[in-house]
Amino acid sequence: MASSLNPIKFPGYSTSFKEALIKSDRSLSASILATDFLTKRSQLFSDHKALTSSSWNAKTPRHAHASVCVSKSMRWWEKTPKPNMIEINSAQELVDTLSNSGDRLVIVEFYSPGCGGCKALHPKICQLAESNPTAIFLQVNYEKLKPMCYSLHIHVLPFFRFYKGSQGKLCSFSCTIATIKKFKDALSKHKTDGCECDVGPSKGLEESELLALSSIGQISYNLPVKSNGDDSLLEVEEIYPSINELLLA
Repeated sequence: MASSLNPIKFPGYSTSFKEALIKSDRSLSASILATDFLTKRSQLFSDHKALTSSSWNAKTPRHAHASVCVSKSMRWWEKTPKPNMIEINSAQELVDTLSNSGDRLVIVEFYSPGCGGCKALHPKICQLAESNPTAIFLQVNYEKLKPMCYSLHIHVLPFFRFYKGSQGKLCSFSCTIATIKKFKDALSKHKTDGCECDVGPSKGLEESELLALSSIGQISYNLPVKSNGDDSLLEVEEIYPSINELLLA
């Protein structure tokens, strides 16, 4: 009788059951390892693909948002501003800025975002502002401040007004990139045109312009007058009727 410890021989095979089992186990292990490797490789590839897709989708909104920001910041009238270039946002701000300018040359530019001539001229104005740092360049958006521009009789764009100290308005004109020499000549003349009349408070807008702006509620303005030899301040409405009252009279 064969011992239970003796290897069992299969008919027609030279290999024992134990050896066959070991070889079978090794083949099975190799097969399992190969299958596991392929499974993990497929899973890794899927994860990588999902991650790549997720990352792309995550970046897409940021890219679109950046495009919106760039397009918004590329508005031509806001490009390359200089320290001495100031955007005017109200009639009162224009009056106050002119009144507080001292004896510095102030150039007021009236423009419109949809004006091709204004857009073409803008880079040149920025260059001139940079090369003339003592001058003040005020920019007025015609579309935003139409009532004020109507009161100041601005009818063509681009349009410029030069002011200085107690002299008030020095000149006004319209020019384009083709006639930029007109602007350069005025700038060269008035930036060095110093005289004793510059000493004193800045005049700024004309009295008639201030009254017109006050009558439509664009500014708060008190007119200085003399009464019985004494200086006093009276409300504009007490001295001059409003423009509407004049038209109705």
